[in-house]
Amino acid sequence: MAAAEVEWLPDGTPRSTRYGDIYRSRGADGEGGLAQAHHVFLGGCGLWPPEGAVWRGQPRWHVLENGFGLGLNFLATWAAWQADPQAPAALFYTATEAHPATADDLRRSAAPYPDLAPPAEALAQRWTGLLPGVHRWTWTAPGPGEARRLHLTLCVGDATQGLPTLDTPVDSVFLDGFDPAVNPGMWSPPLLRAIARLCRPGTRLGTWTVARAVRDALTDAGFRVEKAPGLPPKRHCLRAVYAPGWSPRATLRQPLAGPHGDGRRAVVVGAGLAGSAVAWSLATRGWHVTVLDGADTPAAGASGLPVGLVAPHVSPDDAPLSRLTRAGLVGTRERAQALLTAGVDWKPSGVYEHRVEDKHRLPETPEWRLHGAAWSHPPDAEQTACAGLPPDTPALWHPRAAWLRPARLVAAQLAHPAVRFVGGVTVGALARQETGRWTVHTADGGVCAEGDIVVVCAGFDTRALLARLGVTTLPLHALRGQVTWGPMAALDADARSALPPFPVNGHGSLITGVPGPTGGPIWCMGSTFVRGSTDRAPHPDEHVANHDKLRRLLPKAAAALAPVWPQAHGWAGVRCTLPDRFPAVGALDPERLPGLHVLTGLGARGLTLSVLCGEVLAASLHGEPWPVEARLARALLASRFAQRKAAPVDGADGARQSP
Repeated sequence: MAAAEVEWLPDGTPRSTRYGDIYRSRGADGEGGLAQAHHVFLGGCGLWPPEGAVWRGQPRWHVLENGFGLGLNFLATWAAWQADPQAPAALFYTATEAHPATADDLRRSAAPYPDLAPPAEALAQRWTGLLPGVHRWTWTAPGPGEARRLHLTLCVGDATQGLPTLDTPVDSVFLDGFDPAVNPGMWSPPLLRAIARLCRPGTRLGTWTVARAVRDALTDAGFRVEKAPGLPPKRHCLRAVYAPGWSPRATLRQPLAGPHGDGRRAVVVGAGLAGSAVAWSLATRGWHVTVLDGADTPAAGASGLPVGLVAPHVSPDDAPLSRLTRAGLVGTRERAQALLTAGVDWKPSGVYEHRVEDKHRLPETPEWRLHGAAWSHPPDAEQTACAGLPPDTPALWHPRAAWLRPARLVAAQLAHPAVRFVGGVTVGALARQETGRWTVHTADGGVCAEGDIVVVCAGFDTRALLARLGVTTLPLHALRGQVTWGPMAALDADARSALPPFPVNGHGSLITGVPGPTGGPIWCMGSTFVRGSTDRAPHPDEHVANHDKLRRLLPKAAAALAPVWPQAHGWAGVRCTLPDRFPAVGALDPERLPGLHVLTGLGARGLTLSVLCGEVLAASLHGEPWPVEARLARALLASRFAQRKAAPVDGADGARQSP
């Protein structure tokens, strides 16, 4: 995959040197590209002018664009949506692009249109690291009631490969490839059939070309096609409506929840990173969420870690876990930027990774050489020197990584006005009523909450709670971890100068100079990994183990901290993992136990993955476009552990019980 090469003509028109064709109508005076976006694409799909837009009054709308280019159609759609108070609360915009342009080209393309400057800059700031695959960004706009959200899902790669992986219906289609004469693959019958597969009867389509081959292929795919007046100098453009003369055989992914509405209620068991992320994702989609926890305050379990890292996993073959953590990093950074205070609750500091035992090499593909450095690259000499390591140390620098205080993110997500936290509640059982609703029972049998769905996010305790429902197929394993931390104020000047100014990970991680539990700056080293242990008390031998790890990770820092190590504090928590190292997200067994969901098994990557997993659960529940590649999303689904031959259960702890 090569980058787009944009040539700017004297009149301001962007031209592709690869295809020898222009990106949009000629001119930079406001009468070209934006007018085409309004007339051909928004107008062709009934979204322009805004006062008559067909999306008005709808809870959600999904636009598909084949050929994102320089993003002008997206920006025009964003502006129209934001300006219309009756537009949907959620706008999903899915686009394909084989050769992404640069952020500067996006800015330059939108520069003639002052109204597009803010969204263009917001897009350009996210426009980085565009490796093949799915990239998801979300923006929030004020609404008459609840805030509205725009989700851009950019599928980077060949459209003939990306489109067949999409599995949710679309409401509008923009076809904006280069001229069929120079880029016929973007208009081929198989590709247009792949687009038709995603359309509902009535889905509208707009495009600038009226080529006979395109009209015929659209007709054969089930569209009713007509020419419409074009935007000069073009005499015509094309408008189409999906109206097949047959019953479509394609089965698209269906939502697991009922229709949208303000009365839906969810119960989340567990007030850590997983539970708060789920609560936020559901609350932003109109759910009223009750979050229960046995502790009096949130983040009392493994999410009470003093500070942790949000960082990508790296592998030479760019394995699924690597791609997943990059998507998770984007989601967590977006959430942190929206809800937290930089420098106090979190900081996009970058992370230095000492490749202890020479693990975690970078991919060596052309795509990685083109876009991968935005995610991970070898450090420069100064960074290695600041880490106190020899110049030839095998290492990586992750420029987009960050440190984050988990409890702050948990509290911020639970502060959503549609979320209610109830602490001091020991959940003893779950029961599904004949009405289809779920009740949550305390240890003494009383009902403490009820909802249309229940999401269990109780870490390793999820296993015991599900077992009372007869669900024994989720193979969770306990993973105890202990960190060692102390105040920076206890260090002398020489010791402080020996510590790196940025987080370092590899064999454990050292984070320095971040606010601690009482506000003063601390250092924090860890963590140990003790499999099978659910003990949450700090152990002296694990303090020793953490110092041994630090000696391998950062010998100079270990020597500097040695005098204060015996007086350092300890914190321990119990995480849980699954055999395939992926979390379990969403419905466990939607046929046998509809409405029962989980988010667990995050292991040591809760900070990096919890926000993304909450969005995957919401996408599954609502039939929304996945925020990651479809195969990655499916690899997360808890239904992969569904019990194949489940015996009926009943009684107080059963799956069905009369009210």
